[in-house]
Amino acid sequence: MHKNTKKIDTTPEQTLFCLSSVQGKSVEASFTAPDLSAMGGLVLMNEHEKRSGFLQSLTDCITDNRSQFLVQHSYCEMIRQRVFQIAAGYEDADDCDLLRDDSLLKICSGRLPDSKPLSSQPTVSRLENKLTDRELYKIGECFIVQFIKSYKKEPKVIILDCDDSNFNAYGAQQGTLFNDYYGEYCYMPLFVFEGISGKMILPLLRPGRRNKSTNIYKILRRLISRLRKAWKHTQFVVRGDSHFCCHELMDWNEDQFIESQNFMKWADRQQVWFITGLTGNKALSGKTKNWVEMAQNQFKKHGEPIRFFKTFSYKAASWKYAQRVIVKIEVTSMGTNIRYVVTNFKNNNSRFLYQKLYCGRGQMELYIKELKTYLDADRTSCNTFEANQFRLFLHAAAYVILLEIKQKTFKGSELEKVSILTLREKVLLAPVHIRQMKSKIKIEFSDKHPYKQLLSMAFELFARWREAA
Repeated sequence: MHKNTKKIDTTPEQTLFCLSSVQGKSVEASFTAPDLSAMGGLVLMNEHEKRSGFLQSLTDCITDNRSQFLVQHSYCEMIRQRVFQIAAGYEDADDCDLLRDDSLLKICSGRLPDSKPLSSQPTVSRLENKLTDRELYKIGECFIVQFIKSYKKEPKVIILDCDDSNFNAYGAQQGTLFNDYYGEYCYMPLFVFEGISGKMILPLLRPGRRNKSTNIYKILRRLISRLRKAWKHTQFVVRGDSHFCCHELMDWNEDQFIESQNFMKWADRQQVWFITGLTGNKALSGKTKNWVEMAQNQFKKHGEPIRFFKTFSYKAASWKYAQRVIVKIEVTSMGTNIRYVVTNFKNNNSRFLYQKLYCGRGQMELYIKELKTYLDADRTSCNTFEANQFRLFLHAAAYVILLEIKQKTFKGSELEKVSILTLREKVLLAPVHIRQMKSKIKIEFSDKHPYKQLLSMAFELFARWREAA
């Protein structure tokens, strides 16, 4: 080769790719842009989380036995990296390898843009698989504490919505069982949400079967006792499907209420209200037989759908106290539909209790959908049960932070009621230009961002919070 011949730079960063022309002009693409990130909206999540300190509280539950002078990635950094990736739609630990050089994710994890890469998948997996039962228990308590902190003052009513969902297994994960209803080997985690606001209270991974009533009672009793320490006068309502109807909780609640009668005023009695589904049986069918026949005769006579509600007192053999049962009897051309609920609400209208209060639990399906579908919380593919519980906590942490952003940062705006998926697509996944200077880091959004005004208001809000602190 002639010594004066210039070498052509053919590295991938300098390669030009010819694309389809537009109106006679050629179009070329290359990987030569300055430092960009496709997850610019995560800075909102970063600012909000730093104010709450939620992820730091989770980190404080984990004992770090590593030799600190050899540590390159702190546990707090790794947890922040995972939770922020989950929020952006990168739900698996394998995604850490793809995003460990992203400058915006480095900033959210507490690093400078030009610093060394973030944790790799093996490093994060080692963290996921090291947690003990005691550490997981402490993290579960952090979720309850965060839920309490989300209220500025003691709420009048808290609805404890309880439900479970199937997390299908991807292999031989510890604790997975075959579930006849879903026809899969799976986990059946228990979720407790606040029914009015949709706030996460507690996510618990469970084996792949329906939760037994004794297990539900123990969990709810501890949960209610913990909440009662913070809120002395709040009315708690437990709401759930028929498999959440447990006589242990009903009996315990009634005993507590009776004991308090001699010591407290009526308005201050610490009663827990409940309304749950009730599985039909021969005894219940015998009590409602005449009403069902009456409804069927009316439908035959008039040919119009019949629907009404009746109430009566009922005491199963295992129950210590009789309870109020509401039956919904519906007769249409599709047949006869009978549903029961049991409650300790004494004076409220039966139709209101069933249609408004009990059926309001359907909203919980949307909360679970956001967690399971939009945040991929069912990615429980670790071998051990403890590692999968920790993964569920990480996904639930992303839910907690994003819900608070909607309800607090974007309160009163069009983004307050959107789904987490919409929030991610319209706000979190916003391209930004990042420049690290000598004394500051500049994160530049597009001047044509469709939510420029709302983002500006959010940044101003964060500035006021910092000044107030």
